[in-house]
Amino acid sequence: MPSRFATPLLLAVGLLTGCAGAQESSAEGTGRNASPKPAGSSAEAIQGRWWTWAASEGESTNPVTDPTGKFCDRNQPEDVWFLAGTFGGTSQRTCEVPAGRMLVFPLVNRVGSEAVCKEFMATAEGGATLDGKAVTPERMEENDVAVTGVVGNPLTGEEGTATSYACGIWVRLQPLRPGRHTLTIRGSSGDFHTGVDYTLIIKTEQQA
Repeated sequence: MPSRFATPLLLAVGLLTGCAGAQESSAEGTGRNASPKPAGSSAEAIQGRWWTWAASEGESTNPVTDPTGKFCDRNQPEDVWFLAGTFGGTSQRTCEVPAGRMLVFPLVNRVGSEAVCKEFMATAEGGATLDGKAVTPERMEENDVAVTGVVGNPLTGEEGTATSYACGIWVRLQPLRPGRHTLTIRGSSGDFHTGVDYTLIIKTEQQA
């Protein structure tokens, strides 16, 4: 079995950044209430998939280190669209998203030992607004996950798969209507603070 990460990592929003909770925005993009969880989207699956997505690019093209949103489309799965947070501080990003994709992202999240996750979640908090309206986040306590990364990625730093515990506060938004939307994400735990102001441009089926 691969060894666990030597150093716990802090992230936010992480799209999923990506990635990472059930929230609701309606399919019309109103974003007010919590939505039903899609089939096969357990907390363990969401967190493991998001961390693997976030570790699938080197630092120079990684969605978590991306200051503008230029690389938000890297290695996206076909069933959801992950958004990423930051390693600390706030960024402003613009991201084009295909129509019909659920958005998944953490407000704040971490990998580490089970004890580290418990301590992290004791002070973790966060919030998100879509087009000025609050969405409801979901807390995902420690789940045992496997994370696969590439050489030089800023999360694990190594190529290969490692196991760890993952935890965080997450949001899932139902597909938004085509057009421009604003998404504001904020998260913290202890002295760690992160956030992203996203401009999301949802393409029409013809544009996708």
